[in-house]
Amino acid sequence: MKKITTILLLAAMVLTLASCGGKKDDRVDAGIDALKADYGYQWEDTSAPILNEKGAQEITFNIYSSKNSSAKDYNDMKIMQDLFASTNVNVEWQNVSETVFSEQRNLIFGNADDRPDAIYHAGMSAAEINKYSSRHMLLPISDYLEYMPNFKKILEERPDIKAQLTSEDGKIYSLPRVEEMGLLQSPNILFLNKNWAAAAIKAGAVTGVAEADLVDGISLTAAQAEQLMTYFRDNDMNGNGKTDDERPMTFCYNNWQGNQCDLYGMFGLNDNTDHRVIVDGKVTYTVQDERFKEATNFIADWVSRDLIAPVSFEITQDNYLANGRMGETYGFFYWWESETAVSHPENYIVCAPLIGPDGKSQTASVSNNPEISTGEVIIFADTPNVEVLCTYFDRYYDPMISAQINYGPIGIVYEEELDASGMLVQKPIPEGLSADDFRLQNAPLGIIYLSDYAWEHVVNMEPRAKLRLERLKAYVNPYIPETVTPVPNLQFTMAELNTLSQYENAMNDYIGNNLINWLRKGGVSDSAWDAFQKDLTGRTHLDEIQAVYQAAYDRYVATK
Repeated sequence: MKKITTILLLAAMVLTLASCGGKKDDRVDAGIDALKADYGYQWEDTSAPILNEKGAQEITFNIYSSKNSSAKDYNDMKIMQDLFASTNVNVEWQNVSETVFSEQRNLIFGNADDRPDAIYHAGMSAAEINKYSSRHMLLPISDYLEYMPNFKKILEERPDIKAQLTSEDGKIYSLPRVEEMGLLQSPNILFLNKNWAAAAIKAGAVTGVAEADLVDGISLTAAQAEQLMTYFRDNDMNGNGKTDDERPMTFCYNNWQGNQCDLYGMFGLNDNTDHRVIVDGKVTYTVQDERFKEATNFIADWVSRDLIAPVSFEITQDNYLANGRMGETYGFFYWWESETAVSHPENYIVCAPLIGPDGKSQTASVSNNPEISTGEVIIFADTPNVEVLCTYFDRYYDPMISAQINYGPIGIVYEEELDASGMLVQKPIPEGLSADDFRLQNAPLGIIYLSDYAWEHVVNMEPRAKLRLERLKAYVNPYIPETVTPVPNLQFTMAELNTLSQYENAMNDYIGNNLINWLRKGGVSDSAWDAFQKDLTGRTHLDEIQAVYQAAYDRYVATK
């Protein structure tokens, strides 16, 4: 029975792939002269149609993409229909779930007879791009920049973006997503339930803190936070008759946002889930720092005393948010914003990073979450009329289009009329929907270019994004040294990729398995720490991995 089920599953995948559309060699494949003469192809005027009516009828592109479960089929999205109306480029989208996409992606690359023309939300790593470009399966998009005026201009003005996209052979094989708001570097903000804290202060459970101090930006020592958490643990803070449902402090362990990394700031470490950061121009692994051991043992002590909720190490992001909105159970919590994490955000204040036991160490994590995402779209090398498809994708980089790709279309998400400054203005969110739900229903996300110019001249930021920026600027960014920066997207040589593929996953697993055991089981002994350090530079080859990142980072800096 198991064998039959497997065969049926593979057959279903093949049928799904076949539905991508007709074979490429069954379709019109005109040369550039014929495209211009017969189909009115033009690329210079970025506000005019790309094809004429004949082109709209006779040329079609098949694009394969995963989509969020909340989103409409891209064929039915207004923004995609608007793009067709303005470009005359006909796209047939094949949307699948993220799970199906992960199962089918390798099949697509292996099916030379019936591939789509492009993959949107491709999520291609540098190693994968090198692998498939070396087999001449991917279109060298940089050979077609003549037909992509928006993207070409971005590369000319932003050598840092070009550097992150350029492969070892000097060509670009993927299109990026660029959304620069200054939000991703700091994915954690610490929030405190001010009513619970006021109760603890009134009870005399906290030293050196008055009720008047309970405002945004409060700076607490580790000892004061511990006193508050102890009171939260031992009392019925939410008044439901139980003292075992309060979570004195919680986070979502190793999640991309709302994780545990800021706790290491109490010991002066700018940690992240990669445990890799740039310090004074050097690729640095925090797990090699003696302070990492001290911090881990300190945090493990809080875990052992139920000051940090044990469920923090097991909970998924969705459950974390659902629990926070079901009832008031969080004392301290880390998250992107309080408004999405708890049912009564007005009861929470923003804390500055906690001050460590030494009375002075106070810093925040620096994540490697990129504001420039590479590998977002790839085009297959045998795609017919590829110049037209390149020009079509180029329109996504127009800031006015980028805003709609990222948030939703004019008429649904944005007002039809621009504001007095000529900028897009968001409509009110329909009752019963969250900002995320409304966005995901109407926006495909994907390739965009939203940087300083767009935020200043084209589109108003979401109110919640503005609020988060204000919080970061006031209560987080001042605690990050200028010498500490994230590791950007880097391009590696084939030899470097071979080193990473051989060692990096095993090293990350080794670090991850040890760390969660230490945090949940009382800490790490001196002897275990010494053995761990020997293994890092021995069996896990951290030194070789670090050298690869340093060489790639040095090349990146040299191109800026």
